[in-house]
Amino acid sequence: MDLNTITEVVRRPSDRPGVDWREGDAWLAGGTWLFSAEQPSLHRLIDLTALRWDSLVPSDAGLGIGATCTVRDLHAFVPPDDWTAGGLLAASCEAFLSSFKVWNAATVGGNICMSLPAGPMITLTVALEARYELWAPDGSTRWVDALDFVTGDHRNILAPGEILRRVDIPASALRKRTAQRRFTLTRLGRSTVFLIGTRTPGRSDLLLTVTAGTTRPVRIAFDALPDARTLRQSIDAIPADIWFADPNGTPDHRRHLTRHYAEEIRRELMAGGPA
Repeated sequence: MDLNTITEVVRRPSDRPGVDWREGDAWLAGGTWLFSAEQPSLHRLIDLTALRWDSLVPSDAGLGIGATCTVRDLHAFVPPDDWTAGGLLAASCEAFLSSFKVWNAATVGGNICMSLPAGPMITLTVALEARYELWAPDGSTRWVDALDFVTGDHRNILAPGEILRRVDIPASALRKRTAQRRFTLTRLGRSTVFLIGTRTPGRSDLLLTVTAGTTRPVRIAFDALPDARTLRQSIDAIPADIWFADPNGTPDHRRHLTRHYAEEIRRELMAGGPA
């Protein structure tokens, strides 16, 4: 779509692009959403791809993902053999409501900052206990837990001019066993619910991440694998106003699916099923 209110595109921003931020600006990375709808309040685009941030930086500490890393590059990444949770990277990319052509432009950071309930990069990074590096216009930097970033449907903690620079996933999370479940109304549709459970090797803990069915990510942690009743009670304790409603499902439908798939995840991780 033509954005006929844009009067300037900054193709070569400074290394700290937020210092020149002003009202009416927007960050441009993949632009797959930005150019899909009218943006009457915008007057200037700041192109982040020109900064050439590293897309994927694996290390002994874990995996660093640049905010401008494309979905295509993340999907193509081959994790080390000991990262038993590494399969979630590709699986989460495949949860996008988009074609592989969009993957060539869509970015990890863009999906997170859109902060939609069904954003699969949100599901992935919350489930793997990631932290986000945020840059403020005054040059300061802060780190936040991925769980705390999204606050509601299309809402997050970013202040005006603040930018998501990097996602760090710790190696300890990447070495966990995992189980996931996702439901859509159609084969390639938007997620109605998307759940991921993780379990630490040698322990009986469970970390359950609930997304898509809720307006913000929900993390339920157990020091020991719960029984079915305890797990269900923990899901039922999620506040009623957090369950999401749209054409893909009512809150009651999403709660029902979450109960069902959470129990499947519990049983799979308890039985030592697929990692």
